Amino acid sequence: MSSERLEMKDRKSRKFVMGDIHGAYKALVQCLQRSGFNYQNDTLIQLGDIADGHNEVYECVEELLKIKNLIAIKGNHDAWFQEFIQTDFHPVSWNYGGKGTIESYLKYKDGPKVCFSKGSGFKTSLNSSDIPPLHRQFFQKQKLFYILENICFVHAGFDRYLDFHEQSEKNYYWDRRLWTEA
Repeated sequence: MSSERLEMKDRKSRKFVMGDIHGAYKALVQCLQRSGFNYQNDTLIQLGDIADGHNEVYECVEELLKIKNLIAIKGNHDAWFQEFIQTDFHPVSWNYGGKGTIESYLKYKDGPKVCFSKGSGFKTSLNSSDIPPLHRQFFQKQKLFYILENICFVHAGFDRYLDFHEQSEKNYYWDRRLWTEA
């Protein structure tokens, strides 16, 4: 086979799987570019944890929203961010990388931009209403798992002794027993 790249319109749809992005926009774009990912034709199964870590979560979500065939799965850090979106409460769990998420969205907020550690949490001027509606929808619509051709894609795991619909929702983004007991 020739080493020449196929024209985008002639190439068959491919499937890509990507794990924890954690707000690393430049790394996300670099992975997509280096793989020759086609935003209109290819499918990306993103395994969660877009939020927390680096301070470009906003940019990551914007990039992911450009992908026509995106399957977004919820990670534990995404669940924390979704909790904030729904309740306007900054969870203590945000001590595990949440400052990056706060800083990311503050860049696009009008008015004061406050973010500093205070006690076991953060003092910030970011409110859930500052999160763009499309981003709110993005995190609210993340799947707990995705099954394709007898392959289950999930952020963390599940209880293998329970039916998928009997699981606690948190199992899908917290339970690591599939790895620890393998």
